[in-house]
Amino acid sequence: MPQPSRRLILATSLLGLIFVSSARAIAQQNAAPVSITDDGASYVLSNGYLTATISKTTGDMTSLKVNGLETQGYVSGHHAGYWEQNPSGAARMETKLTIDPATNNGERGEVSIKGWSEGRNLNGERRTGGPDVRTGPYQPGPGEAPTVLPPGRTGPPPGVQKNRGTFVAPRPGADRGPGLLVDMEIRYALGRGEHGIYTYAIFTHQPSYGATQIGESRYGMKLNGGVFDWLSIDSQRNMQMPNGHDWDLGTDLNMKEARRLTTGVKKGIAEHKYDYCADQFDTPAFGWSSTTKHVGIYFINPSMEYLSSGPKHLELTGHLDDGDGGDPTLLDYWRGTHYGGSILPIAAGEDWTKVVGPILIYVDNGPTPDAMFAEAKRQATIEAKKWPYTWVRGVDYTPAAQRSTVTGQLQLRDPEAPHATLPNLEVGLAYPDQQPPRQDAPPTRRAPEVMTWQNDAKHYEFWTRGTLDGRFTIPNVRPGTYQLHAIADGVLGEYAKADITVTTGGKVDLGKLVWTPVRYGRQLWQIGIPNRSASEFLQGNDHWHWGEYIRYAKLFPNDINYTIGKSDFHKDWFIYQVPHDENPNDITGQGQGRATPWTVHFTLPSAPANGEHAILRLALAGVSARSIGVSVNGRDAGTVTGLTYNATINRDGVQGSWVEKDLDFDGSLLQTGANTLTLTVPAGGLTSGIAYDVVRLELEPAK
Repeated sequence: MPQPSRRLILATSLLGLIFVSSARAIAQQNAAPVSITDDGASYVLSNGYLTATISKTTGDMTSLKVNGLETQGYVSGHHAGYWEQNPSGAARMETKLTIDPATNNGERGEVSIKGWSEGRNLNGERRTGGPDVRTGPYQPGPGEAPTVLPPGRTGPPPGVQKNRGTFVAPRPGADRGPGLLVDMEIRYALGRGEHGIYTYAIFTHQPSYGATQIGESRYGMKLNGGVFDWLSIDSQRNMQMPNGHDWDLGTDLNMKEARRLTTGVKKGIAEHKYDYCADQFDTPAFGWSSTTKHVGIYFINPSMEYLSSGPKHLELTGHLDDGDGGDPTLLDYWRGTHYGGSILPIAAGEDWTKVVGPILIYVDNGPTPDAMFAEAKRQATIEAKKWPYTWVRGVDYTPAAQRSTVTGQLQLRDPEAPHATLPNLEVGLAYPDQQPPRQDAPPTRRAPEVMTWQNDAKHYEFWTRGTLDGRFTIPNVRPGTYQLHAIADGVLGEYAKADITVTTGGKVDLGKLVWTPVRYGRQLWQIGIPNRSASEFLQGNDHWHWGEYIRYAKLFPNDINYTIGKSDFHKDWFIYQVPHDENPNDITGQGQGRATPWTVHFTLPSAPANGEHAILRLALAGVSARSIGVSVNGRDAGTVTGLTYNATINRDGVQGSWVEKDLDFDGSLLQTGANTLTLTVPAGGLTSGIAYDVVRLELEPAK
């Protein structure tokens, strides 16, 4: 039988998509209107497909049902859906309908739970304190759903955390960080025929309030472990998952989030929640689904503007909760602390507000997890085109007509690579980078961290992908003054241009922008590809497995000897340079390792001239070592210090907060013919190492 042509297949697929889209549009038109009821303790939003219960005390979504099926979990950690902070301890509270479906024929409804700090911690305290707890028999609060445990599951009552064998329940509104001197509003919105509910949070610091900060912050959900058994993050992490019972029976490893499972679909495998982290810029949709109930629930970020740290930032997404009972978990971080993390300091008297979201909690039905994940990604594309949403009113959310589009073209001028293009170009507008303190500034006990686009959670950032020839278009930019940044594979460092003014409702054409990368002199050699990641090195494309730092010693028993022009960094340079584990039977990662030298062998046709200096340029993607020792031809060339820990290696990552550290040494250490350069990380814990982005040696002319 003749095979159908590719054109016929594409046409059939297109017709199928048109049919599905048309069917959905018709279904939405015929869907039940949105209704909102108030039972005193909670709001209940419903559109016939979804029914969501929202606590009027905390803003938690205590229940979310799809066609009557409860999707939420009540076994481990903070139950159901919640914002990390909530306004329940505020000095003054207000709950109301911000969109009344009775006024728009049931097209959309929205509820608001808001608290005013009035200069006091949202906990209701004037000082910072840890979580307040109550002990004793647990009594469900207003609006809390009943306990529903899957078959074979045991665990604490709903909304109760287990702490050292004693059940304790967080006091409603207990802050999970430092004292919060901010007003906070939480909203949920539901539309007719929509297969998802939107939520967003508005944080406001009044000029009359004192200095404060917002700690780790996210929207999280604990899901029904009796329903959801399949996790979809990307093509590598799309799989059936163990359950809470498997987690409870697992064997502890070197950190509380990691256990080796002894039962279930991952028997014998280490389960580590950080193995499901992802680059937020590349992961607009992720979630859990059910192989038996054929329902999926996904977080969709229609825009990245309200998230922190720009592109190349890894964060937690979905996993099993690491508390007893291990509910399926979804987390959408907007102020993350992982892989270098972000900061959000607020000065006394500062007038500041930020709208986080709306994010979409998308709930869909489908025959398979793959089909539902594909539909969620399709919906993410649709939501991005809708941004900014027209129905968001009454908060600091700039409408589309007042936003602008910024365009331009970067032109690379690199004498060492005259024909280079700009693959994987990412261009963004961010709040201007702060400058580090002067070297002659008086010392302080602890200098504040300098805010840059890599760690900024306080402001909005607007990023886009450019083309190989450097063209870019950044849509939907709020008016303001920004700094333009660009990064691309193959280019060490970044492009930056300050004082970019974006006005209301127009187009800003920046024209042609010349990018001249920093070069100290002639490049002698390079290992790796400048891409702010260790992904190109051995195991870098499949690093999401606990314990790669233990495998290093088994793969390289004599450590690394790399020869320029002969070795292949894809195979001969490991993702982590870590202390060498000398225990061949180590399966826990709890031991110590000896100092680890990596030696680079290279040949020079002639020795450097008098006065020439060598510049060792180390671009670091993961840092947990205290220092890196450098020797050249057996002689000490110096030590790289001032390294800032970013917890990349112990979290199985290949990219954290990026930094370049340059080491200048006299060219006389080099010689005609064979040379060696050795990088050594000190002895220590097995994760105390370095993940390189690139290692480059340049020769600077005599001055």
